[in-house]
Amino acid sequence: MKITILLIVAYLLGAIPNGIWIGKVFFNKDITKLGSGNMGTTNTFRELGKTAGAVVMVLDILKGTIATLLPTFFHISNVSPIVFGLFAVLGHTLSIFAKFKGGKAVATSAGMLLAIHPILFLCAFIFEFSFTYLTSMVSVASMISFPLITILILLDHDYVLGIIGIILTIFIFIKHRSNIQRIKEGNENLVPFGLVYKHQKNK
Repeated sequence: MKITILLIVAYLLGAIPNGIWIGKVFFNKDITKLGSGNMGTTNTFRELGKTAGAVVMVLDILKGTIATLLPTFFHISNVSPIVFGLFAVLGHTLSIFAKFKGGKAVATSAGMLLAIHPILFLCAFIFEFSFTYLTSMVSVASMISFPLITILILLDHDYVLGIIGIILTIFIFIKHRSNIQRIKEGNENLVPFGLVYKHQKNK
């Protein structure tokens, strides 16, 4: 019973639609009706500004971290923390608070990694920031960073987490289908910084 309740808590933590609530409370805007319609960090960053985007990113990371640490907080040893983190990811992508719609779970997955392996989280953050700066596209950065982190996990011989990484990588690519199409067409949304953004702005 205790495990079941905590798994529900993990899902509900992940389901908190930070982008939607911050948009409505502080900007009187519905983020799901702006830009890409996604409630995650990238769309919030583009449509509501850097401060709102940064806050949503931190909160979405914390959702994954806190959910993954629930078994530690409540002294549960017979269920892997990864399971709780995955429930948070599920909550983020299928939020009960947003009519079972949600984001792409990049930040929430990173939060799960932070709880399990802080060093790899730091690597993931460096990868994500670097590729975002190079391309001005968070979608591209995410689709490059997830496979790279998965490779690092496998090289560390953590095969359980590696399998989870492979599954999440496939999931991320599926969630980015529309982004991949826009990239092919040359009209993917850019964040307002980075080399590609500066190049286009200076044209």
